[in-house]
Amino acid sequence: MDKVIRVLVVDDSAYVRKVVSQMLSRSPFIEVVGVARDGEEALEKVAELNPDVVTLDLIMPNMDGVTFLKNQMARRPVSVVVCSIASESGELVLSALDAGAIDFVQKPTALATERIMEIADVLIEKVKTAAQVPLAVLKMEPPPAPPVAVLPPSGEAGRLDAIVIGVSTGGPQALKYLIPQLPKDFPVPVGIVLHMPVGYTDMYAKKLDELSNLTVMEAREGLDVAPGVAILAQAGRHMLFQRDADGRVRVHLEVRPFDTPHRPSVDVLFRSAAETYGKRLLGIVMTGMGNDGLQGAAWIKSQGGMIFTEAEETCVVYGMPRSVVEANLSDRSVSIFDMVKAIGDVL
Repeated sequence: MDKVIRVLVVDDSAYVRKVVSQMLSRSPFIEVVGVARDGEEALEKVAELNPDVVTLDLIMPNMDGVTFLKNQMARRPVSVVVCSIASESGELVLSALDAGAIDFVQKPTALATERIMEIADVLIEKVKTAAQVPLAVLKMEPPPAPPVAVLPPSGEAGRLDAIVIGVSTGGPQALKYLIPQLPKDFPVPVGIVLHMPVGYTDMYAKKLDELSNLTVMEAREGLDVAPGVAILAQAGRHMLFQRDADGRVRVHLEVRPFDTPHRPSVDVLFRSAAETYGKRLLGIVMTGMGNDGLQGAAWIKSQGGMIFTEAEETCVVYGMPRSVVEANLSDRSVSIFDMVKAIGDVL
């Protein structure tokens, strides 16, 4: 990393401001340039200090974190990592992601205790990632998406039996743009792995379902994998697609393997789907840090399936797609704005 990342810490707790500042200062690549007690003060400090990244509490007096985000993004986009309590702010976290936050970290407790130190390594890594996000992506205004895409009929003549999607940092926003464009009678099922902490995937699936024409639901054991349904993997458990003796494909949830960087893992879903659907499968690797999905993409290709990757120009973090492209596994690199049309081309 070439330059020191300048960070503004925003939290209404003096203890948390102090401890988060100490945590971040462990890294030689991070400098805490200021702190703020609430959203109002944060707006002033961003204008004054021009930080690279803001760590943001959500539940604050005077001006909460979501209101700060909406105001700040309207003025000048800045990379924001939310740092808040899951049990108190689940809905707010999703609203913050909608408003432009790049990622979030769960505080282990609302109390002024040393447990807050548990998030040190994760927070440092997410701040480093946020600092690399091109501000052009944050400023980017997506073109108006059609309420429902017009897709060619599939059926027996179609080339696909299923689509699987892997996405991480920037994923909530990307899926919110993509999935509502799919029609209610979409001819194949969609499986999605989105890296999120435990406790958020059910809430996010319900939000996405409200916005979408097809049915969106969180994965559960034994769920039928059916056309017109998008199934979001449950945080904390791998999701596999497996064909039963009666020929029907159902969801299987598993805690193993234990050695994956993420649970759920994109690789685990992609491999199970490749073994189930063979060449009639499309895998899509979208914005995210790291290389989850690389091995899974190789499995899909080995079975004759196709792989699309999100183009760098629209990725919040061009990590997961880059790993697939550099391994020569991507059949097509597509911006998020053109992804539904690309899917229609191969249905």
